[in-house]
Amino acid sequence: MARVQFAFTVSFHFLFPALSIGLASYLAVLNTVWVWKKDEAYLRLFNYWKTVFAVTFGMGVVSGIVMSYQFGTNWAKFSDRAGAVIGPLMGYEVLTAFFLEAGFLGIMLFGRKRVGEKLHLFATIMVAVGTMISAFWILAANSWMHTPQGHAITPEGLFVPVSWVEIIFNPSFPYRLVHTVLAAFLTTAFAVGGVGAWHLLRDRESRPAQIMFSMAMWMAALVTPVQILVGDMHGLNTLEHQPAKIAAMEGHYETHKGAPLILFGLPDDEAEETRYAVEIPKLGSLILAHDADAEIKGLKAWPKEDRPKSAIVFWSFRIMVGLGFVMLLVGLWSLWARWRKTLFSDRWLQRAAVAVAPSGFVAVLAGWVTTENGRQPWTVYGLMRTSDSLSNIDAPAVGASLIAFIVVYFVVFGAGIFYIFRLVAMPPDQKSHHELDKGPIRSAGITPAPAQEPRDGV
Repeated sequence: MARVQFAFTVSFHFLFPALSIGLASYLAVLNTVWVWKKDEAYLRLFNYWKTVFAVTFGMGVVSGIVMSYQFGTNWAKFSDRAGAVIGPLMGYEVLTAFFLEAGFLGIMLFGRKRVGEKLHLFATIMVAVGTMISAFWILAANSWMHTPQGHAITPEGLFVPVSWVEIIFNPSFPYRLVHTVLAAFLTTAFAVGGVGAWHLLRDRESRPAQIMFSMAMWMAALVTPVQILVGDMHGLNTLEHQPAKIAAMEGHYETHKGAPLILFGLPDDEAEETRYAVEIPKLGSLILAHDADAEIKGLKAWPKEDRPKSAIVFWSFRIMVGLGFVMLLVGLWSLWARWRKTLFSDRWLQRAAVAVAPSGFVAVLAGWVTTENGRQPWTVYGLMRTSDSLSNIDAPAVGASLIAFIVVYFVVFGAGIFYIFRLVAMPPDQKSHHELDKGPIRSAGITPAPAQEPRDGV
C-alpha cells in the first residue's frame, strides 16, 4: 500500500518536471532569439509559454513536497538507515537548484520591463540551469539506490558516506541523467509541437504557430535518435549492474546463449514462462550485449524472493520503447515534409503531431515504472529490501491517506491541468491577455499603480 501511494504521488509529480525542465530551456532559447533579432513573434511565444511554465513549475514544487513527507511517514526505516546518504543529496538540490530557481523566477516572469532585456535573459537562463541542477541531484540520489557505492555500512546497519564522488557519480548515474533530461526535452518538444500543430490546423498563416511547430519538429528529428542511442547504452549498463531487471524487461525466465528478442507475450511468474511469446531468434543477445551469441541470464538464475515482477516491467518497457519509435517516425516525417517545403501545409503531419503530443508524458511514466519496479524487491539494490524499509504503520492508515491524496490531487492538479489546456488553446499570435506582466493582476480585479518616471537621475 505504501508503494502504491508513493507510485501515485511520484507519477503525478514527474509529469510537471518532465515539462518544466524542457520548457525552461525552450524559454531561454526564445528569449535569446528575441534579444538577438528583436523579432516580435519570439517575444509573443516567450510570453505565451512562460505562463504555462509558471503554472507547471508551481504544481511541480507542491507535488514534490508531498513526496518528501512520505520518507518520514511511510519509509522511516529507509530514512533512518540511508538518510546519511540520501538526505544530503536532496539538501544539495534545495541549496543549489531550488534557491537558484526561486531567486530568478520572479525576474523571469515579471521583470523584463524592470531590469532590462539582458538581465532578464540572464535570469531566464539561470532558471533553466536551475532545472538541470535539480535533475542532477535527484537523479544522483535515485541512481545510488540502483547502483550503490562510495558508502560503508555500520554494525547497526546504517549507510554512511565514505566518498561523495563515488556516491554521486555511481555507475548508472551518467546514463540515467542524460536519458532523463533528453526525455524531458522530447516531452516538451512534442507538447509544444502538438500545440503548434493544433493552431496551424486552424490558421496555417500563423507565424508564431509555425515557429513553435518548426522548432519542436527539429528537436524531435534530432534528439529522438540520440535518445535511442543513449537508451541502448543505458541498457548495457543495466545488464552489467542489474541483470535481473533486464531479464524481467525481456521476459526471459531461462538463461540463453543467443537469447531471442521477445516482441510480445504474457509473462507468468508462477509458471516461470512467457506465454504466447512472439520471438526473433538471437536478436535479444545482439541488442542487449551487441553479440548474437552472448549469454543472457533468465529470472530462474535468482531465487524467487530476489526477482522483480516481470509482467509490469515487461509491458511498461515496451510502451516506452514503442512510443520512442513513434516519436522517431514523426521526426523523420517532419524532415521529409521540411525537405518538400510542406511542413506548414501537411495536414496529416499536423494531425499526427496533435495525436502524439501526450506521448512524452506516457513514455517517461512508463520509463519510471520500468526502472523502479525492476529494482524490486530492493530499496537499495542488493543491500536493503523494500519490506525492511517500511515504517511501523498500519495498512488502513496508508490506505486512508492514499484515498485523500487521490481526491485532492485530482481536484487541485486537475484544475491546474485544465487551466494549462485553456492557456494553450488560445492562439499564440493574438495579444495574450494572460501574460504574467499584467494579465493575472488585472484579471484578479487589481489595478496596478502606474510606473514611476525616474527622478533626480535615479
